[in-house]
Amino acid sequence: MASVQIREALEGDCGDILRMIRELAKYEKLSDQVKISEEDLRADGFGENPFYHCLVAEIVAPGEPQGPRVVGYGLYYFIYSTWKGRNIYLEDLYVMPEYRGQGIGTKIIKKVAEVALDKGCSQFRLAVLDWNKRAMDLYKALGGQDLTEAEGWHSFRFEREVMKELAGR
Repeated sequence: MASVQIREALEGDCGDILRMIRELAKYEKLSDQVKISEEDLRADGFGENPFYHCLVAEIVAPGEPQGPRVVGYGLYYFIYSTWKGRNIYLEDLYVMPEYRGQGIGTKIIKKVAEVALDKGCSQFRLAVLDWNKRAMDLYKALGGQDLTEAEGWHSFRFEREVMKELAGR
């Protein structure tokens, strides 16, 4: 029987991570927004001062000639709250469709929580699209609080062209 292992991503996993980033974007109906390359992932996640960290879910099946298969990932980074101090932000959580419903997403979330506690974080944050009820139900079942419902927070983003304008460039 196959087992699931959650481990830190290695530089050699960047191809699989990019493949799943594209799959996630397609699922979220936002494929046109993926501009990142495998080289960007390598440079940004595996240099001296990484911009992100990543966990991968790997299926290990005894006797499988192809060896372990990466079937999910959780990409996270650290942020800071002026009210609560250290936080961890889970940018992406993705499990390939054929492996959903087996607790892999939950295992990734639990591992991110473990990393957060080990780093002294007081909060674990993430965002989810308003139509992704399955994900919202999972996060609530695990004890997550919907900040839009509870406190009315909305997320904003400034794209590169707007940042240039703001910076006078």
